[in-house]
Amino acid sequence: MSQAPDDFDLGDRLARAEADERRDRHSEQKDARTGRSAAAMRIQQQQTWVDEQLRIAMERGDFDDLPGAGKPIKDLGQSHDPDWWLKRLVERENITVLPASLQLRKDDAALDERLDALAVEREVRREVEEFNARVIRARYTPADGTPPLITMPRDVEETLAGWRERRAARTAELAARRVAEDAARPPRRRWWQRRTR
Repeated sequence: MSQAPDDFDLGDRLARAEADERRDRHSEQKDARTGRSAAAMRIQQQQTWVDEQLRIAMERGDFDDLPGAGKPIKDLGQSHDPDWWLKRLVERENITVLPASLQLRKDDAALDERLDALAVEREVRREVEEFNARVIRARYTPADGTPPLITMPRDVEETLAGWRERRAARTAELAARRVAEDAARPPRRRWWQRRTR
């Protein structure tokens, strides 16, 4: 027994209509008082809550002293640049990208100061060895159009000896300062030496 094409289409349409009605009934449960869907009410309540929080913050003055208040927005109306955030970061943080030879010169000049901030000899040795590895890597990397590399690798033992001397001088200076401060301070009386009045 075969069904007529019209009967099949009608049954299919009825089944789809019932499924749609069931789906609508479950997805939009109506509030008995207002007749609106619960999801729409939640969204409306969320919007009013956000508006209320903004109004309270404005009354407190939270938005009064923001940077750039009353000034025109910078670069508004210029063509869109996809790297705008990177350019602003470089500008704000004063980031400079130097060729390897110049960066190594700069790092060499600041290496002793950076080593003085370290407290353990093992870390100082590691830092000097990493610096030397960067210098050697830059020596064997061809770089056309950049300044020549004149920075030489540091002698690890000699650099460590200099670090030890500077550290000993800082320790002696700190000890002398403590002795001077202790001499300037009146002697403390111990609890058993105090009189009760």
